[in-house]
Amino acid sequence: MNESKTYGFTTTILHSDRQKPIEHGSLHKPIHTSVTFEYKDSRELAAVFQGRQPGYRYGRQGNPTVAALEEKITRMEQGTATICFATGMAAIGAIVQALLREGDHVVSSAFLFGNTNSLWQTAAGQGIDVSMVDATDVKNVEAAITPKTRLVFVETIANPRTQVADLRRIGELCRDRGILYVVDNTMTSPYLFRPKAVGAGLVVNALTKSIAGHGNALGGSLTDTGLYDWTRFPNILDTYKRFNPPQWGMAQVRAKALRDFGGSLGPEAAHHIAVGSETMALRLERECANALALAQMLEADDRVAAVHYPGLPSHPQHGIATELFRAFGGLMSFELRADIDCFDYLNRLKLGISTSNLGDTRTLVIPVAHTIFYEMGPERRASMGIAESLIRVSVGIEDTEDLLADFRDALG
Repeated sequence: MNESKTYGFTTTILHSDRQKPIEHGSLHKPIHTSVTFEYKDSRELAAVFQGRQPGYRYGRQGNPTVAALEEKITRMEQGTATICFATGMAAIGAIVQALLREGDHVVSSAFLFGNTNSLWQTAAGQGIDVSMVDATDVKNVEAAITPKTRLVFVETIANPRTQVADLRRIGELCRDRGILYVVDNTMTSPYLFRPKAVGAGLVVNALTKSIAGHGNALGGSLTDTGLYDWTRFPNILDTYKRFNPPQWGMAQVRAKALRDFGGSLGPEAAHHIAVGSETMALRLERECANALALAQMLEADDRVAAVHYPGLPSHPQHGIATELFRAFGGLMSFELRADIDCFDYLNRLKLGISTSNLGDTRTLVIPVAHTIFYEMGPERRASMGIAESLIRVSVGIEDTEDLLADFRDALG
């Protein structure tokens, strides 16, 4: 593979490992299970620990298998560096652990994955001020910013109600104010959208979802796009300012969130994710086509009260999604007519599997208010637009007509 040539998305992922020598001519980076790494010259070991030369220190801070995956994610997001974590939540938690301090302020979209919402509540209890706003309009973000605002956090497509943040204009606002812009790209994936295009400084991916794609490995990542000027971030410790300024943020994250906090991705999971990522574009093409067809079918059925999918012209942010995304993703949700019980409906499905994951090859369904958003209570759910009958669907790669027939027949 010619390193100087620009290849397409899938070609780049498939041949990423081969850009560096691999043991015995393997096509995949092997699974390195060792947690320690020998240096014949102890001075070299010291140089690695002091950051004067690259190398591996201890498995908690990375190993060759995880590093190969990090390189793939960096290429996907067209960034400068990536750090992988044990889960997507560990990646988001790393931001709090490594970059925020008591008295700091965060502006976050109010339309969030339930666990991310819970994490911000935890951060608020530890002295970090968090403002939750409707990020579909940049004016709400701007109104919430204070002199102590350290970062703005949004998801591309909100889980589960599919609101789309005003991504480009929020990026422009953060650039003008010198604020770190963090975008969770999980629901779109690097294939459908690159947050770097709207000015994101850090990009989150829950690797468990579309990137791994088969429901067999947990993982998360943070990617530095190279756009944010870390000299403007007040919480960088002097210890990490010995590096070049573009490296400050990730050096501190790797130390504080991996070395100190230990949210490390294991090599076996990294291997599963890396192999799964090779077919991401192929899977997403089918998932997006299936999701659009399913959304259109359900919207046309009078037994369905509402359908939430950015690919529908009726979606409030359809224009933004059309402008920014290659396609509209595999996540959708819908509400049944009041006389149809959501549990009975789900139990009649033959292909839709009642479970909690996203981005699988199989179609997965869950009654949102009664499960993953239950702890929030009815008032908070209502503020997020989550109806008691809301069903979230992570659309898989099944044959389209089989999938449509299953969801149609279950309506009774």
